[in-house]
Amino acid sequence: MRGRWTLAILGLILIVAGGLLAHFTQTSGGIRIEDVRFKGAKGNTMSALLYIPPNATPQIPAPGILAVHGYINSRETQDGFAIEFARRGYVVLALDQTGHGYSDPPSFANGFGGPDGLAYLRSLQFVDKENIGLEGHSMGGWTVLAAAAAMPNDYKSMVLEGSSTGKPFAAEGTVSWPRNTALVFAQYEEFPDLMWSVQLARDVTKSPKLWALFGTQGAVEPGKVYGDPADGTARVLYTPALTHPAEHISHEAIGYSLDWFAKTLKGGTPRPVDDQIWFRKEIGTLIALVGFIALVIGTFDGLLEARMFSRLRLPAVADGTMPPHQAASGRRWTTAFILSAFIPALTYYPAFALGGTFVTPSAFLPQGITNQILVWAIINGLITLALMRFAPKRTSRTGLVGQSVVIALASVAVGYAALWLADLAFKIDFRFWIVALKLMSAKQFLIFLIYLIPFTAFFVVALHVLHRNFSTMDAPRGALYLTNILALTFGFIVLLVLQYGTLWLTGKLFNPVPDPGFVPLSTIVAIQFVPLLAIVAVIATFTWRRTGSSLPGALIAGLFVTWYIVAGTATQVAF
Repeated sequence: MRGRWTLAILGLILIVAGGLLAHFTQTSGGIRIEDVRFKGAKGNTMSALLYIPPNATPQIPAPGILAVHGYINSRETQDGFAIEFARRGYVVLALDQTGHGYSDPPSFANGFGGPDGLAYLRSLQFVDKENIGLEGHSMGGWTVLAAAAAMPNDYKSMVLEGSSTGKPFAAEGTVSWPRNTALVFAQYEEFPDLMWSVQLARDVTKSPKLWALFGTQGAVEPGKVYGDPADGTARVLYTPALTHPAEHISHEAIGYSLDWFAKTLKGGTPRPVDDQIWFRKEIGTLIALVGFIALVIGTFDGLLEARMFSRLRLPAVADGTMPPHQAASGRRWTTAFILSAFIPALTYYPAFALGGTFVTPSAFLPQGITNQILVWAIINGLITLALMRFAPKRTSRTGLVGQSVVIALASVAVGYAALWLADLAFKIDFRFWIVALKLMSAKQFLIFLIYLIPFTAFFVVALHVLHRNFSTMDAPRGALYLTNILALTFGFIVLLVLQYGTLWLTGKLFNPVPDPGFVPLSTIVAIQFVPLLAIVAVIATFTWRRTGSSLPGALIAGLFVTWYIVAGTATQVAF
């Protein structure tokens, strides 16, 4: 019995160890972190993490920086910047944009929340109001530009990471607005046309929009400072060899922002730009995320020994109560693997295009990206149902629905409680880079209930066929896990290799659908499909090997993935 809980105990150890590493990293040198809520100008609730270095006091105010994440991210996404800013003596307000994280929806409203964030930062007694910087990645750049437009005399300098002035979401840049601006625009940016009206990111130096900002009549020279910091007209362009999502997990990009604020703000604590420790926090929260998965499946394993879940336990094949499993073999196995791996990837862009066009956000389905994923899930669920008749026949275990629902809810609830405690003790979520599992707000929980049934139905169908094709009890454990992981993820791995290989070779992503406008964002979203589906495969394989049924794993996957998506994306409609 004790052995059944070993994995859950290991998960808890990993969560505590990772949480401590993350906590001590982000509080290095006496930094305090507060989870704050404040009211915006229109009565909306805004959310942020406030990093307070020990040098910031009402008697000796410290310079402040408003740091803002991009679209479908949250306040923790910019934690590398926030940690390093705070280590250099800046008070940092890491904001949740409107409709993101714990800030009230809808997204895009009220200048993305930028003016509210800047006003709150300026209201703090320990912030030097004469030395405030703005930093934003992607849509977070438009957020801080909205703050700069609303309060043009209330900041001193800014850094735009993978963002832009001008249409479609910001005021046009000039030689005098915004003040003292550094632009970090990567050589492999996925959004060059949207941001600077050029087809290739490496041609940003030739953008007329950029010329207007820099006051030049020709190509901008990267690394050269234009204008004068004293009168607010300084500009500089940096072009690291990165992609758009890599900009907020890059020592180089963070270093550029540190250097710029050291030059344009007064009162910070001097440190070399290469003195950066933020990545330890990413490692810590990754360890905690791995611990979360171990805790959930370990809890499932431990609970399975309880009498109330006795019907779920795997019967012995030898006693005749459970027939031996037959999986696909030979050419049938190869065909099943190819279809399982590549149909989801081949349908990805068309499904997202359909979802973006016909399932727009509404009061009933309030999240745009979630709707696109939902359309993809429905299409692939229907395809899987149509192909189910070709999968090897297998006697299904019956009478397990009630116990499967209860054990799935209990297992995920324990994981949720662990995240709540980690947030309470360490001020962290479970994440690495753009893969992040967050607590849900009350509003997000209601949205979660809306999407839970269709996503769970997809996993019930998909994982049932997965196990019929590939899972047998006599298969080597490692081979079975690897097969199921690749069956769910390999198509997306190939898709991303092709997309980013094309971007590296040509400077552009390829466009598989008539409307290429959404391809960059959809491609970045696809990155998350690989780790998410790998986690689903691990959960599904583990629970199937314990029960001989695909249902418990499908229910856990439905709960986990719906929670992950709803808590981590934008809500476009007030709910």
